[in-house]
Amino acid sequence: MVAKLEDIVSLCKRRGFIFPGSDVYGGFAGTWDYGPLGVMLKKKMMNEWWKFWVDGREDIYGIDAAIIMNPKTWVASGHTATFADPLVECLECHGRFRADKLADGINESVTTEEFQALGAKCPTCKASNWGPIRKFNMMFETHVGPIVDDTSVAYLRPETAQGIFTNYKNVVDSIYPDMPFGLAQQGKAFRNEISPRDFVFRSREFEQMEIEYFVNPKTWEENFDKLLASVHEFLEETMQLPKAKIHELEVPAEDRAHYSKRTIDVEFDYPNGRGELMGIAYRTDFDLGNIVRESGKNMDYRDKNTGETFVPHVIEPSFGVERLLMAILSSAYCEEEKDGKTRVLLKLPENLAPYRFCVSPLLKNKPELVEKAKSVYETLRAKYGNVTWDDSGNIGKRYLKQDEIGTPKCVVIDFDTLEDDTVTVRDRDTTEQTRIKISEL
Repeated sequence: MVAKLEDIVSLCKRRGFIFPGSDVYGGFAGTWDYGPLGVMLKKKMMNEWWKFWVDGREDIYGIDAAIIMNPKTWVASGHTATFADPLVECLECHGRFRADKLADGINESVTTEEFQALGAKCPTCKASNWGPIRKFNMMFETHVGPIVDDTSVAYLRPETAQGIFTNYKNVVDSIYPDMPFGLAQQGKAFRNEISPRDFVFRSREFEQMEIEYFVNPKTWEENFDKLLASVHEFLEETMQLPKAKIHELEVPAEDRAHYSKRTIDVEFDYPNGRGELMGIAYRTDFDLGNIVRESGKNMDYRDKNTGETFVPHVIEPSFGVERLLMAILSSAYCEEEKDGKTRVLLKLPENLAPYRFCVSPLLKNKPELVEKAKSVYETLRAKYGNVTWDDSGNIGKRYLKQDEIGTPKCVVIDFDTLEDDTVTVRDRDTTEQTRIKISEL
């Protein structure tokens, strides 16, 4: 069964994973709020990323840079001048869209007549009456300080990478790590997307998990290959995404970002089609070189063993939190038919599931069962932390609810428990039930 995007969206709202932003006021396009279960899933996913890339390695260190940075940052990086999408307006309904999503090979140099000739239709009103294509800078502008004028202009960061580059010299001067080394960061980024779409896949506020890996330019190829292998290990083993749905796309020179000499997009088969899951790019010394030119600061690294001095080159594995979350949810979503009824379940890996166990008394109107169940619940919470309680409805309805939120095991306390300290443990994926000693949970 291939999951449909609308089914995943419905489940996320129904069970408290993800809600439309500002839902009570009619929503706010391109924003999403995470409910209790969504927060737990996202936090676990991000913690696993940190454990794999930072805690699990000796060559990658964590940082946490400010969201609002000196505006010179974005001048040096090129964002102020070039971080733009081609915008076109439908002259019939006045909807605004990314032109390159309506027709291939589009940029701001394409004339209105040329665009009209392509026959692109407005997604809203189906007309083909378009205004001129123009550049639209996607950075959110704000002002810092008590006076609003040209001197107070700043931006919400459109990526986390520049916060790493601006701290490269601070890290080298303070801890002087061996080369090669990486700096990792998780955090919010903001882009004023023209057409946010596909649930959380493309939104205006999102989170990134990025590594800037600093290398001797002579060794960039071998380090690129090693990092790419680690990417697959993380996705396939830690996140347990199906290998068959993961694909590498070697991005041709004409489609790469201007700073990149090699880029591989790791794509995933989402419910709405194949799309980029993450990317790994060889950025050369573009960013550190820009800092040298804009700030005048020295970005050299002196090799501890050889004494060689050079400006490091950079390889960037960049993960979008929401895109990885989408991949996990779409891989886990499953519908099964049994006895004429449909069972919906999330086959989440145990290390990502919001709850490891759900504890229930067989009957909630029997005080002795409730008391024993509460005791088991507290014991498991003390041991594992991520344990939930459920005594609503009958036991069958509880099972179906826990299946939908991805709880791997349901632990049921019944009258036999009072006699022999065993419980019924029901498996989410197989629905099989076994008797287990409480001490063995």
